[in-house]
Amino acid sequence: MNELANKRKSPRFDCYVPVDGKQGSAFASTKTVDISREGIGFLSSHPVAINERVAIELALKPDSEPVLVIGEVKWVRKVSDSDQYRIGLTFSDIIEGSRDLLDESLSNRFAKRVKD
Repeated sequence: MNELANKRKSPRFDCYVPVDGKQGSAFASTKTVDISREGIGFLSSHPVAINERVAIELALKPDSEPVLVIGEVKWVRKVSDSDQYRIGLTFSDIIEGSRDLLDESLSNRFAKRVKD
């Protein structure tokens, strides 16, 4: 995975959160692993097609509007000794204004953890 880290434009922050995916879809039993201003990583029981586009609502703060993004699957890897797949998505489209909310949340919520 080191070669993947070298291609990243932005730092990734650990973010272990269950995903509320559509029942029966590849994202139905999924958890996030990490997030950056450029994309998000998931663990899923199902593989997903490369280049598949996925609409994502990111609830970054309680009681605030979610950030709406379109993610594009860039890579899928089977996790060794597991029935899980690691999926990497980039944010291909971010609704206007949402980039600022995403940046603010990452810098305020996650960057502080890195410094601790």
